[in-house]
Amino acid sequence: MKIGFSQQDEQFRQEVSTWMNEHLRGDFEELRYRGGPGDEHMFPQERKAWERQLASGGWIGVGLAVEHGGRGLSISQQVIFHEEYARAGGPGRMGHIGEGLVAPTLAAFGTPKQQQRFLPGILRGEAFWCQGYSEPGAGSDLASVRTRATLNDAGDTWSISGQKVWTSMAHESDWCFVLARTEPGSTGHRGLSFLLVPMDQANIRVQPIQQLTGTSEFNEVFFDQAQTAADNLIGQPGDGWKIAMALLGFERGVSTLGQQMQFQNELDEVIRVARANGTAQDPIMRQRIAQAWSGLKVLRYNSLRMLSGTQDGGLRREAMIYKLAWSNWHRELGKLAMDVLGSTGEVIDGTPYQLTRLQSLFLFTRADTIYGGSNEIQRNIIAERALGMPKEANTRS
Repeated sequence: MKIGFSQQDEQFRQEVSTWMNEHLRGDFEELRYRGGPGDEHMFPQERKAWERQLASGGWIGVGLAVEHGGRGLSISQQVIFHEEYARAGGPGRMGHIGEGLVAPTLAAFGTPKQQQRFLPGILRGEAFWCQGYSEPGAGSDLASVRTRATLNDAGDTWSISGQKVWTSMAHESDWCFVLARTEPGSTGHRGLSFLLVPMDQANIRVQPIQQLTGTSEFNEVFFDQAQTAADNLIGQPGDGWKIAMALLGFERGVSTLGQQMQFQNELDEVIRVARANGTAQDPIMRQRIAQAWSGLKVLRYNSLRMLSGTQDGGLRREAMIYKLAWSNWHRELGKLAMDVLGSTGEVIDGTPYQLTRLQSLFLFTRADTIYGGSNEIQRNIIAERALGMPKEANTRS
């Protein structure tokens, strides 16, 4: 596992830091530290403009191979970019799903024609994507998806019907990648396909889901014979599960270090408040803050261990514990934040919602251990796929 960085890497760190501080100014100054978890609804158009600004500096697709239009940076330099982005207060990325999930999936499984069609829009910061995986009854158990896609008689168009849920920023997206069942009568992992679907059509309805934070960055998406071209299928019919799992591997890639820098920003805010209101004088609270700090360091070192392997979308055993680890850590940080705030954390200044940053953090982190695979599902994955233990017995009648 490589923990340190070379002199050349540190020079690159300075380049990133300088660029960020020079460009997060003027019209973009208000975006610093905005658009993260619980705040994703803020400044969507301004953050889209920021994506184009990033593209102008060559900061989209830093890890994507040069032949696909990226910069092909080393793992070390990718880590540095994500760390310095978060350290500078770079806003939540409107293009994260396109850059972090769709682009590497296209590079690994797309045809040259698909790569030439879809990658440039992502790399220019002009095309925005959402993820069509979870459904009512198929959240953590992704293999239970019921959305169906049928190829028409002419063989040139897929017709998609079904419902997806918890679809982040679907209302701001141009495209959605949809996991759908294309083999009639199939169950489980079999018969699934991976389709790219344009969102701007009458047969798709996006309905916001209001959360405890008062925000609505998540949505339900209803497909009623929505259409997409036959050549927007990635891989072959029936390859959907394989591609979906590879995409989740990319999700647990180098950007996890950027996520942890955002966590560091939140922890720094907790510490600032604790010092300001005197909570930091309490020895038990100091111990909890120290535990949060050390826990975040452990997350970082495990991520570096994860990244020491190949970057082909395959999940190393170390990667399989990451979601369980960070979601529990982040949930505890939310609790710590409320305890540091004390009684003032129970008061909202305005109506209907004017939450402080730490109040929003607490409410949002309630969902961390549920979405993206609940803790129970994550433990099954660790047991079965990482440790090779027998599958959980099916007790359903």
